[in-house]
Amino acid sequence: MEQKIITTDLLVIGGGAAGCYAARHAAQLDPKLRITIVEKADIRRSGCLAAGVNALNAYITKGKTPDFYVDYAKNDAAGIVREDLLLTLSQRLNKVTAELEKIGLVILKDANGEYVARGDRNIKINGENIKPLLARAVRKQRQVKIINHVNVVDYLVADRHIYGAVGFSTVTEQAYIFHAKAVIIATGGASGLYRPNNPGFSKHKMWYPPFNTGAGYAMGLRAGAEMTTFEMRFIALRCKDTIAPVGTIAQGVGAKQVNALGEVYEQKYGLRTSERVYGTVQEMQAGRGPCYLQTDQITAAQEQDLYHAYLNMSPAQTLKWLEAKQGPRQQNVEIEGTEPYIVGGHAASGYWVSTDRETTIHGLFAAGDVAGGAPQKYVTGALAEGEIAAEAAVKQLTETDISEPAVITAQAAQILAQAETYLRQTASFYQIREIEEGMQKVMDSYAGGITTHYEYNGQQLALAQQKIIQLQALIEQAAAADMHELMSLYEVRERLLICQCVIAHLAARKETRWHSFAENLDHPQVDPHFNKYVNSVYRAGKVQIIFRDLVKRRQRYEHQN
Repeated sequence: MEQKIITTDLLVIGGGAAGCYAARHAAQLDPKLRITIVEKADIRRSGCLAAGVNALNAYITKGKTPDFYVDYAKNDAAGIVREDLLLTLSQRLNKVTAELEKIGLVILKDANGEYVARGDRNIKINGENIKPLLARAVRKQRQVKIINHVNVVDYLVADRHIYGAVGFSTVTEQAYIFHAKAVIIATGGASGLYRPNNPGFSKHKMWYPPFNTGAGYAMGLRAGAEMTTFEMRFIALRCKDTIAPVGTIAQGVGAKQVNALGEVYEQKYGLRTSERVYGTVQEMQAGRGPCYLQTDQITAAQEQDLYHAYLNMSPAQTLKWLEAKQGPRQQNVEIEGTEPYIVGGHAASGYWVSTDRETTIHGLFAAGDVAGGAPQKYVTGALAEGEIAAEAAVKQLTETDISEPAVITAQAAQILAQAETYLRQTASFYQIREIEEGMQKVMDSYAGGITTHYEYNGQQLALAQQKIIQLQALIEQAAAADMHELMSLYEVRERLLICQCVIAHLAARKETRWHSFAENLDHPQVDPHFNKYVNSVYRAGKVQIIFRDLVKRRQRYEHQN
């Protein structure tokens, strides 16, 4: 395999929203820095915003404050949040929104020139082209080198300090060795751990991007980084079949959740994000399904707004209405929960970071969905974290100059040798796809998937852990015929490791703090004893649990151990 050596000051892994914004901001802070973004796809249409978005769900609207936003996110997560992280990103939400408008994003305004709000925390946009706009803004920074179609698979770490990473082209037989003085990880969260709503050829019609495999989490786990709150899985309430967002309807036209009898049930179970999913599951189990968003009373103008809104983000929903010749005014919109995801932008899963977003590996910073502790950050929160991480990384680069130890060369060689082994292996008894499907079946059946109504108990989790470890042994025997299959193999390897960590976290939180997100049948009530973070490190093939006290709002947190 041909080897390419890239030497840079700052390496940004992941060219989604957070990664692009972090690279752009770092370039503006110090024009002399050499900055490299490496992306598995192409930064023009990669990450969670690839298809666009029709609202910015994290914004400090008129009359509100950053503390108001922190209170909202804290309440929605039943107290298990990093208030310091939420406050520091909330203080930047409006600033990054203004920057988005400067680079060309269309933000809807009323007759007075004010942003059009959608609720207390959201504003409406025309965001089909938000990702191309971010990519173009990065390309204007001449010292930023963009490398597309390279899948980064492991960090280069020695003595808890990062010195770069190794990746492989998804197209040609090329290996990339990146040497960097600081790294920002922005690869997003993890989808595909559980069996999805839609089987077969539609399996990738899901809420979270199927190409977000949790690579950043997995690399951090193998390198010994501390992780947090993987047990707070995120399950999205979505329009059935299309998996289109329901907030566009619920907030956009004020539609209520109703059962098959026409009864409004959302107040009965609570209005937190997890409770909206839980209420729908409970109504279905009680025989009062299907469940809907009540749209048959909206106006013709509201219906047109919904058609246009979904074309910006999830056109399948608009097409479904048009093909059926029954729009939301003629028929209520059926809803369902998705499979669980591990994500730090809606829930709080991810790296355990300092207030400046540095992980427990020195020189490695996290931003966006891969950074834990700050749920409900959405698009603008991810940008704000990219900005914070960039500022901290640039500051560290100007203050320190650490030479790379010789052991890093041996590490890189070992990673390359492993890839060559995968490519040289003869076809194994199990295909990569079959191992992936086995993983999803295990997680669905024993670790709280759709099949079990998101519920689990201790015995099921123990069995899930046992089966996942067996699958981890199988993936190491798998063969990759080409570079695309090599990428697929690494993606399944990453997901299996994350599954192992998720199961350990679910078992460690012996309570049910978030219905559906973590529905523990052995411990169905909230336990004040667990008013703390469940963290973990991965050592010698095992997940070791660490409990940490809550970090307060204006506290500045630095890693001590």
